[in-house]
Amino acid sequence: KSISAALQGHLAGEVTTLATCWKLTRTDSTVLGFTDHTEHLLFESVNYLASAGFTPSAVHTSADLAVDNLELEGVLDADAIAEEDVMAGLYDFAEIEIFMVNYADLSQGALKLRRGNLGEVTLKGGQFVAEVRGLAQRLSQTLGALYSPLCRAKLGDGRCGVDMGSHTETGSVTSVTSNQIFVDTARTEADGYFDFGKVTFTSGDNEGLSMEVKQFSSGRITLVLPMPYAIGIGDDYSIEAGCDKTLGTCIGRFSNAVNFRGEPHVPGIDRMLETAGTRSEW
Repeated sequence: KSISAALQGHLAGEVTTLATCWKLTRTDSTVLGFTDHTEHLLFESVNYLASAGFTPSAVHTSADLAVDNLELEGVLDADAIAEEDVMAGLYDFAEIEIFMVNYADLSQGALKLRRGNLGEVTLKGGQFVAEVRGLAQRLSQTLGALYSPLCRAKLGDGRCGVDMGSHTETGSVTSVTSNQIFVDTARTEADGYFDFGKVTFTSGDNEGLSMEVKQFSSGRITLVLPMPYAIGIGDDYSIEAGCDKTLGTCIGRFSNAVNFRGEPHVPGIDRMLETAGTRSEW
């Protein structure tokens, strides 16, 4: 690792004054800094907060192409990381830089330890645990496609080709059961039309946030996960039709069979495992 001569000399000394810092850059370009030092640190124009309560696990590093990883554990703090922001997905895929500095002389620069992106973030009892995935994680992504009876395209993308503008409706909330279930009595679409679709709130506390639809029935909309903020009566929203990735839905709902990206007639594992005498139509 490349570090300044001054910091290298400090590390070689018998007594060191080191602090670990974490720099988070969210996908909305918001930058947050945290440190395990007892006081705030201002380093390279970023204020690293000492009150966030971060505790890192050991850093795992290997010489091969295995993904390096570690975990960060901390206490939810409204002034630093709020539970509502985590639930809203603001920290999904955030870029993270972890490094050490000499808090007694920040001009010595930093010793970089790890850089990557946040993976899974879990919440429990007012605490969060965030998985940090190293840059090698990008090399483990699956390339190409496998045969599948279901469509591999995402509804409305370039491969699918469906114009979502003609399959998007707007409305307002008329009653609320919870942050996950609400009703719009003006909805007249058939049951299941919005299943696997997406709701985007255009007003209220959840304005600009989206969530997938788990079930639609008689104007009642159930989301896959609760919204991070309270849903209010009168909140405006837009909702997109859903697709269960089957050929029947592609034909019947979207008339888009020509762009279907699946192989519904390829024999599955059940057909491959059949033995003589198990089928009557041989």
